[in-house]
Amino acid sequence: MSTDLKYLAFTAILTASLWIPYIVCQSMTHGLLTPQNYLDPTPRPVPLWGKRADRTYINAVESFAPFAALVIAVHLAGKADAMTAFWAMAFFWLRLAHAVVYLLGITYLRTLIFTLGYVAVVGIFWEFVK
Repeated sequence: MSTDLKYLAFTAILTASLWIPYIVCQSMTHGLLTPQNYLDPTPRPVPLWGKRADRTYINAVESFAPFAALVIAVHLAGKADAMTAFWAMAFFWLRLAHAVVYLLGITYLRTLIFTLGYVAVVGIFWEFVK
């Protein structure tokens, strides 16, 4: 398995797991779900860290699609190399750092890390088109 695909899998499981802090916050704040929660999907109020947890998950899902598409395109085109591996690895670690920083509410660092993650996606794209 290529490094690109390995980090795609790591990023997939990270992204798939980021709903957990939000549900933990909901349970800590309101207790376990009741049948009424399933009938009325209106979000219940949570502390700020819970709102950040929800946004962390949504942001990860939104950024995963272009990353995954490009890693798969690079792989199928036979263009995976040391640079695409570097960018894929960088994207994973930046997304992990972004999740931690977002959950902790560190504002400017969060934006910087997000931007660097975008640069990693552009890096993979560049390697694909050149």
